[in-house]
Amino acid sequence: MDFSPLWISLKTATIATILAFFAGIMVAGWMFGYRGRGKGLIDGLFTLPLVLPPTVVGFLLLLLLGKNSPLGKLLYQWGITLIFSWPAAVIAATVVAFPLMYKTVLGAFEQVNRDLINCARTLGASEWRIFWEVLLPLAWPGAIAGTILAFARALGEFGATLMLAGSIPGKTQTMPIAIFFAAEAGKMDEALLWVLVVVAIALIAIAGINYLSNSPNLAQTRLVAYCSFLINRWSSILGRRLYQPRKPQHLFPKQEVPSLTMNHNQGLLVNLQKKIANFTLESNFVAQGKPLGILGASGSGKSMTLRCLAGLEIPSQGRIVLNGRVLFDSAQSINLPSRERRIGFVFQNYALFPQMRVARNIGFGLQGLSKTERKQRVSKYIELMQLQGLERRYPHELSGGQQQRVALARALAIEPEALLLDEPLSALDNYLRSQIEKLLIEVFSTYQGVTLFVTHKLEEAYRVCGNLIVLSQGQVIASGGKEAIFEHPPNFKVAQLTECKNFSLAQPIAEQQVQAIDWGCKLRVVEPIPHPLSYIGIRAHHLTFPLEPEGENTFPCSLVTLSETQHQMTLYLKLHNSTNKDREYHLQAEVYKEKWANLKHRPFPWYVHLDPLRLILMAD
Repeated sequence: MDFSPLWISLKTATIATILAFFAGIMVAGWMFGYRGRGKGLIDGLFTLPLVLPPTVVGFLLLLLLGKNSPLGKLLYQWGITLIFSWPAAVIAATVVAFPLMYKTVLGAFEQVNRDLINCARTLGASEWRIFWEVLLPLAWPGAIAGTILAFARALGEFGATLMLAGSIPGKTQTMPIAIFFAAEAGKMDEALLWVLVVVAIALIAIAGINYLSNSPNLAQTRLVAYCSFLINRWSSILGRRLYQPRKPQHLFPKQEVPSLTMNHNQGLLVNLQKKIANFTLESNFVAQGKPLGILGASGSGKSMTLRCLAGLEIPSQGRIVLNGRVLFDSAQSINLPSRERRIGFVFQNYALFPQMRVARNIGFGLQGLSKTERKQRVSKYIELMQLQGLERRYPHELSGGQQQRVALARALAIEPEALLLDEPLSALDNYLRSQIEKLLIEVFSTYQGVTLFVTHKLEEAYRVCGNLIVLSQGQVIASGGKEAIFEHPPNFKVAQLTECKNFSLAQPIAEQQVQAIDWGCKLRVVEPIPHPLSYIGIRAHHLTFPLEPEGENTFPCSLVTLSETQHQMTLYLKLHNSTNKDREYHLQAEVYKEKWANLKHRPFPWYVHLDPLRLILMAD
């Protein structure tokens, strides 16, 4: 029996798979980052050989490479004839195998967390380096699966090969072609033998894919880490001279932008607008000295502000200046890429590179340093963040608090001019949150750059930051020292976001007297009454309970209901009326359990005092 179809098939499929491997990865990488027009059409052209009948693909290749085609005539002049040759079989197998490799790798790329790519950009990595050291290593299992599928598809190719390469025994006759002609000649045993060989190879390919899909996480991590090591070596050799820093992008028409002032060119000046789905973000502030907290509800534009500062999003217009360096200016058409901004970013999900150990994660942004300097810098921040002994662990082997410290160490290791933290404590439990919060306060006390701390929790912002800005629906509705914003919120929305819980519609009735409409009482006030006055409020922990109805702003009340935490009680009170049948209440009061132990035994009615010094007068 002639075994040449087996060797021709294996040789053809192997070469075709190698070609499809490199072409598929490079094209998938390009398509992953492509943001231009016609992306769907381009993707369709690359995928077309997967959906067309192989004979149609073969006919199109015949038209492209035949002697009468422009390309065929050019090759013929050089003495090259591809039609009905073994290279033609390789070309046909490569074309039909390429879409499987391309689509599988592109799908794997799209599964990679975008924050990992954005994080690498903020750490100064070029797009070339991100592709080789972050994107491809994380998509490596998908690339291997695509390679196996491409090999199986190339091995089983029939129609395109027959059209382009023919069926020349010992030269272009592959196993699928041998099966066809054996069956046509009535040699069913020979055809069955080749079928069994093809099926066996296909089952081996499927087993390989299943193994990759079901292998333990540690084995996958080690495989990816080893591939990452090899890729890192090659990329450092190939990419060092291929990458040239891009000039600042010129993307915007000339336009006038309002300006802020900043002393001595030190600090961060932000004046940007960014159109989002439901509103237009307008961030306008200066950050110098103390850490600046950005407080707001979910979806208010906090994270988008940080992303615009880091260059991960492009504002619609505006200006960003850091220590005298213009990072973005729509009027001057300046938009520095993330890698040139010298801004450290701590992501909400930490964005640690899962295929890299702790030490390499921290040192990722230090490629510009010598090996000795890089090692010293990494050691410095490992010690600062108390990560000794964890240098060789992978991120999935760390606790949440340890991951947070690694992310902070990595951002600080590049010695950024500004440090941005996006909800850094949100994923931690209460104990770890307290520990990391103390660490942040220590770090901020010595860090010389600008610090922006995004959170939706007032307690975090109050403990960590000296100054605050409050965002609502993309607008800065308050800014200044934390004490001033907390004690004297300028309007109802700011009071809500700073967790004031007691509000009533209000109207002035005298120079220092206000009618609290919802509470049904008149209150003496101390601070000047704003015009127009819309609301009056008081924080829950500022309510007191005197024994007797003496003094101003003291009213009888009854307890409607209560709720309990481990340290305090929240009391829901109704003023004036001792009945609580309708379960409605006017005020919430928060008292520690020690005080509640005495208060709960008092007979009704109780008396509640609204201190004039604690009342908050607000515009709408």
